[in-house]
Amino acid sequence: MSHDMNLIRDQEQTAETVCPFDCADTCSLKVDIQGDQVVRVRGSKANPFTDGKICSKVAKGMVEWVHGDKRISTPLRRVGRKGEAKFEAISWQQAYATIKQKFSAITEQYGSQAIVPLKYAGPMGVLSVGSMDSRFFNRLGASQLDSSPLCAGVSAAAWKSVLGDVGGIAHTEMADSKLIVIWANNITVGHLHLIKLIRNARKRGAKVIVIDPKRIRIADDADLFLQINPGTDVVLAYAVANQIREMGGLDHTFIDQNINDAEQFLAEAANWTLEKASLECGLSEELIRQFASYWCLHKPASLSIGVAMERNRNGGSAIRAAMALPLLTGNFGPRGAGICDPSSYFDIVRDSLKRPDWIKPGTRTINILDIGQHIVEDDLDQPIKALFIYNHNPIAVHPRQALLKQALSDDELFIVGFDLTMTDSMAFADIVLPACSSMEYSDVYKAYGHTIMQRSAAVIPPVGDSRPNTQVFRELAEVFGFDEPEFRESDQQMLAAAIKSLPEVGQSLDGSLAATSNSAFRDIAPNAPLNRAMLFNQSEQDRAGLGLPQYQPRQQTRQFTLISPSSDKRINSSLGGSKANDEVYQVEMNTGDANAKGLTAGQQVALVNDQAEVILRLVVSDRVKSGLLYVPKGAWLNSSDSGLSVNALIPGHKADMADGACYNDAQVDIVAH
Repeated sequence: MSHDMNLIRDQEQTAETVCPFDCADTCSLKVDIQGDQVVRVRGSKANPFTDGKICSKVAKGMVEWVHGDKRISTPLRRVGRKGEAKFEAISWQQAYATIKQKFSAITEQYGSQAIVPLKYAGPMGVLSVGSMDSRFFNRLGASQLDSSPLCAGVSAAAWKSVLGDVGGIAHTEMADSKLIVIWANNITVGHLHLIKLIRNARKRGAKVIVIDPKRIRIADDADLFLQINPGTDVVLAYAVANQIREMGGLDHTFIDQNINDAEQFLAEAANWTLEKASLECGLSEELIRQFASYWCLHKPASLSIGVAMERNRNGGSAIRAAMALPLLTGNFGPRGAGICDPSSYFDIVRDSLKRPDWIKPGTRTINILDIGQHIVEDDLDQPIKALFIYNHNPIAVHPRQALLKQALSDDELFIVGFDLTMTDSMAFADIVLPACSSMEYSDVYKAYGHTIMQRSAAVIPPVGDSRPNTQVFRELAEVFGFDEPEFRESDQQMLAAAIKSLPEVGQSLDGSLAATSNSAFRDIAPNAPLNRAMLFNQSEQDRAGLGLPQYQPRQQTRQFTLISPSSDKRINSSLGGSKANDEVYQVEMNTGDANAKGLTAGQQVALVNDQAEVILRLVVSDRVKSGLLYVPKGAWLNSSDSGLSVNALIPGHKADMADGACYNDAQVDIVAH
């Protein structure tokens, strides 16, 4: 290389890219590059919604994520016990040969469905999250995995049961709302760019209501804050609907034209008087009455429901009941009226990417929450004998963490790991493949918190011998002798076939500017029977007696409810284990509860239930509701002296719809340690 070229490489350059993490905002990023190293990450204005601002966790942690000590840069083979993270370096050819030999032997003895791809949503790019990988496993004949019960599956099922396949409104329409309801959505850490929009709307006279078990930061800007007991949202929604009826706030014209079974829903709601709802929800009767009055007085109204609402036994019913409030008050149609959900603004043909037509008839689908149980209890006719873990850190994310650790420790289970960093889960793998970061390949990103689609290009070369998802699964297909031409398609060919309006590299497209948005009661009516919203759903009645939303009271077995919401240090488990975002593992507790237990801020405490004991440092706060303990999700195992995170305390029972995870149903006692 010439002296001039060396000078160019040493000069700092700037490039545009996109944040790949599982977050609603999907920010555009500006990165400073020195040689082949990312040295700084900040916001870019390429995405008009995020407008140059990013969260501190990405600004502080992303450089280490790409170039830190935990980065995996070469294929590895386990040489120690599972979980010890002791490996030796091997070549890609050796890694592929081992995978081929092990998968072939397992298929011959147990069948191909004994192999399970264990994946979720690490990088959120269209190609990375599901394309060549799905083709490979579908062609292989592996078991199918339903990962939606971890997050958003309950919400999707509840939405479909009320409105069918149509979408909602863009979050930017909140700017035109006179009433903004933020329900179970900690936007400060999970949807940061809504804050300015909401504050500006409030300056123009909009009323803001926040509903959450903790006084989150946006609650300080609210006209009304309802600090609800976890899992009682369905009760609140029913009680508010009943009050709206009593106050004369029903939009009878809209109901008659667009809604089925409103009277049946309202009859059920009448069972929840202010007195009963107040006791169940832990709210004053006056607060519930005020909430109802706001629906009657302020239009248009927008509702933003966070995934936290689904994370309990009543999750599906709660979302369905909450969705009824804008329906009963006719808050659909005008700009600023409706339920925020921008998913319909992105026209992506996923089937062309994944090729589900290759799935063999009779192939089973396994709930991702049950993986650990199926391995430990060996309760399937065709046992699970191999896992291919990628785009996911299950140890840090799944409920019943100790059970999953036990499963991954099974020496008869062959595990392939494919990740960027040495996560807790990679430590259990037999073969580890080094993945590229989003800085090192091209992809397209849609969002679930706005309507902007973005396309990025690689801004640095692959670190070490790492490779992107699509390349690895193309190469595996060749190793396995799969000769279908679809395995030879380039990334560009796959994207062009799946996305009609494909942005150029470094550019973005705003789906809200399309001629139609597929938004309910605006461009098209709900895609439900008779094109009407369904407040009673016959299919749910036949499935589980849930024609109407139902409330299941919880049997109190421990003194405290534990909730594990979004963190201001991590995006789920991503960026966990990093020095930049390191923190003492803490549990937040109400001041009065701490005094009653004789506990003081800063001391070590243990959270205990029948499943585990987890050691944390105590934080005392008046922002947490009495009877509640608050620990942000996504911590890695080394965060606690117990070698477990609070996921070890999460129960295994499932929500009322979509068999979803019930993170916020955890019950624990707390003691000094």
